[in-house]
Amino acid sequence: MEYKDYYAIMGVKRDATQDEIKRAYRKQARKYHPDVSKEKDAEKHFKEVGEAYEVLKDPEKRVAYDQLGANWKAGQDFQPPPDWEQGFVFHGGDFTSADAKQFSDFFETLYGRGGFTQGYSGQTFKGFQARGEDTHAKVMIDLEDAYLGATRTLTLKHTELGADGRPQLTERTLNVRIPKGVRQGQHVRLAKQGGAGIGKGAPGDLYLEIMFRPHKLYHVEGRDVYLDLPVAPWEAALGATVKIPTPEGTVDLKIPSGSSSGRKLRLKGRGIPGKRPGNYYVVIQIALPPADSETAKAAYRELKKTLPFDPRARLGV
Repeated sequence: MEYKDYYAIMGVKRDATQDEIKRAYRKQARKYHPDVSKEKDAEKHFKEVGEAYEVLKDPEKRVAYDQLGANWKAGQDFQPPPDWEQGFVFHGGDFTSADAKQFSDFFETLYGRGGFTQGYSGQTFKGFQARGEDTHAKVMIDLEDAYLGATRTLTLKHTELGADGRPQLTERTLNVRIPKGVRQGQHVRLAKQGGAGIGKGAPGDLYLEIMFRPHKLYHVEGRDVYLDLPVAPWEAALGATVKIPTPEGTVDLKIPSGSSSGRKLRLKGRGIPGKRPGNYYVVIQIALPPADSETAKAAYRELKKTLPFDPRARLGV
């Protein structure tokens, strides 16, 4: 995926004010509008300008984009870190009102299906009072927090326009209770922690979308948790009882004789807790001892002699 330098596309500096960005967009849109432009590849440039403006016109999207850093160059191969948007708070409904599919893969990855997702909106006006906007942020937790529940201190990033017309990032810290059994993608509502109300209007709510940090041992699908378990060839062939980790602690697992790589063993109900708890799956991965010594090589030669075996017999060649 190619990195898009939205500032270069718009022809503005990275510290441009919002008004400067708006003026640059009007100039570029007139220059490349397909109905009037005689520039080469006008339609392509017009779409690029529209995509850049979709991001830079919105202080929240712009600050999030800026967090990717200024060292990237247009066209470079790019993949955002999995937690790049963690903690950014945005207001209203969808993070982007545009159809992400009309723009580049870069835009769609950051702001479409792979990036910020739908939040919540709903100001209620009563006379001169207005309920504050609901806000939305993604936060990362450990998988173990979903098993046990926890209280975590989270830092959330808010975007505000400064007196100079440039977006500024501010932070606030909240102590948040993570409920036991929370799923990835689930929204946790924090009442009255959203945008401030107008007049005597009540504050809005803050919705936290839960995401799991990448884990060195497990991966998650819904409420099910998976572990790739290395086993020795003789454990797979003869059967064995081995100790394995789970998010709740170590357990003994019986490996049936004749197990092959890819076989799944289920520990029912040991996935993420809930009214219908998930399952914990152990996926067998046969690990071969390295032939890194004369003793090991001799053992493999002896095995070849005493145990005739053709792993490609079913191919018929």
